[in-house]
Amino acid sequence: MGRAKEIRVKVIPSKIANTFVRKNHYSGRVVNTSNLHFGCFLDGKLHGAMSYGSPMIKKNILPMVQNTGWNEMLELNRMAFDEYLPKNAESRCIAISIRLIKKNAPHIKWILSFSDGTQCGDGTIYRASGFHLTSIKNNNSLYRLPDGRVINNLNMTGKYMLSDLAKRQDISSAWSYNKNAKILGAKKVQGFQLRYIYLIDKACKITVPILPFSKIDEMNAGMYKGKKRLQADAHKRGSKNHLEKGGANPTRPLHLKVTYG
Repeated sequence: MGRAKEIRVKVIPSKIANTFVRKNHYSGRVVNTSNLHFGCFLDGKLHGAMSYGSPMIKKNILPMVQNTGWNEMLELNRMAFDEYLPKNAESRCIAISIRLIKKNAPHIKWILSFSDGTQCGDGTIYRASGFHLTSIKNNNSLYRLPDGRVINNLNMTGKYMLSDLAKRQDISSAWSYNKNAKILGAKKVQGFQLRYIYLIDKACKITVPILPFSKIDEMNAGMYKGKKRLQADAHKRGSKNHLEKGGANPTRPLHLKVTYG
């Protein structure tokens, strides 16, 4: 484990977490539904941030684990680490954050997270942290704007529309994202989205299929730092996990003061 044992994980204010995520996450953006943020400290400085919150469309997510109440799950929707952290740091940080949630918010039964296999990675960190792989699908929701930004299709229409796009006179939040995408000159980003579930409460039952990790290679869905790869090759080379930076309001606020290390 090496220096990873020296990392301290604690709750931090959203302002600090969001500033770090914008600087270090490949997307450069935060998720507005995040409201529980953990900071990862080494040598007295912040070198990682993990943000938890509600999924964007929560009613579609809850049935994935049997008998899940409205406030009984969280999504790990942003995870960003800089290059200072040692190998194995990310899986350790996730484990500590989940331990903190389990101790201080026992009503939370499970964690959801997605891995972006279109721009970043296929979820090495999640697999190392004991998550179950439950879905691999073509990601049809991401578009690249002419200015280089990659956004979700929901960001081109409705209440989730980006503020700068909403100011344009040639598109409307009432139109479909397909129509706005055409006007904007936005192009679909090719790749896969992988979905992972972690059961805090081991008595819970996942209702969707659990896939073997080998399925990633079978579907040619492997990716690392935005480049295609095979899992077998990755295992041979070994990797410094934090180069693959992941994950998109619980109804009850979580006030955590405990620091693990």
